[in-house]
Amino acid sequence: MALSVHWFLPTTGDSRQVVGGGHGSTPGTAGSDRPPSLGHLGQIARAAEQLGFAGALTPTGPWCEDAWLTTAMLTGLTERLTFLVAFRPGLVSPTLAAQMATTYQNLFGGRLALNVVTGGESEEQRAYGDFLDKDGRYARADEFLSVTGRLWRGERVDHDGPHLRVEGARLKRLPDPVPEVYFGGSSAAAERVAARHADVYLTWGEPPGRVAEKIDRIRTLAAAHGRRPRFGIRLHTITRDTSAEAWSEADRLLAGMDPARIRATQEALARSESEGQRRMRELHGGEVGRLEVHPNLWAGFGLVRGGAGTALVGSHAEVADRIEEYHRLGVDEFILSGVPHLEEAYRVGEGLLPVLTARGLLPAAAGHPG
Repeated sequence: MALSVHWFLPTTGDSRQVVGGGHGSTPGTAGSDRPPSLGHLGQIARAAEQLGFAGALTPTGPWCEDAWLTTAMLTGLTERLTFLVAFRPGLVSPTLAAQMATTYQNLFGGRLALNVVTGGESEEQRAYGDFLDKDGRYARADEFLSVTGRLWRGERVDHDGPHLRVEGARLKRLPDPVPEVYFGGSSAAAERVAARHADVYLTWGEPPGRVAEKIDRIRTLAAAHGRRPRFGIRLHTITRDTSAEAWSEADRLLAGMDPARIRATQEALARSESEGQRRMRELHGGEVGRLEVHPNLWAGFGLVRGGAGTALVGSHAEVADRIEEYHRLGVDEFILSGVPHLEEAYRVGEGLLPVLTARGLLPAAAGHPG
């Protein structure tokens, strides 16, 4: 299967340094000197589309702009780019969410995919009025996705569960096509929900051995439900014409990280309820001297931000080697990013994507330069 490569929209703000925020972090835009204006995000979205990226992920959380509204506005500035909208199930009813997704899909030409985020931190969820614990949030997500899936199939839904209740729910119009569901999470509860509902199971950028173990578990769990999800990975990138240039840029980013900021971020992330966040922190332990955790896989981003904390670092050929390594394990979708996101989109699009195309990993497309 050919790869799909996506980019990322920095709705927290952007910079030439690593911007704070992300999963489990304190709300704010630490380190941001490029505000997430519609004009700036539009530049990035248009560049991603012109360079041949399939889509762009937009995050959700108190540290960033709302993904639904932001991407809906960006559809008018682009023509083909799919928007992978992150959202938290249970903050609105499943019927309303299904209707919102249907409207988005039908009005904007089938350019929506959904990244379902249950919410890894109870404190953060309580700010939104959600007082379930972590296991309760996953149980509710299971119900939520069952209801939305039935609605998108055109069914009339009566559901009375532990967390959600709807009666006589039905959509007047159906989405064309039904938006694909991307779902991540490293806990046992997350994996069970992903096995039942995910079209694409997402993982943060762990070393290949760990990713292989996750893929095997999800495949086994999903097979019990007669399902065969695809697999995706979320990574930052520092890709350059030479390996020396790439590692020099990693060194520059590391030098720009204030030790006090590293300590504060790691203390905050140590309190995270997220199993995935624990696994990210485990890669480096908060120590700047142990950041290359696999050849060309650098954990420096995770020192000052939550969520995805690793980057592929190297020449375009070396980064392509690592992508090919993950692909051999079964990863077909790559959600990449780099700072600043506009400039790095061009480095990936003009440097890395042509290498992947030449190797037969990406379909030849007019949007791929080179």
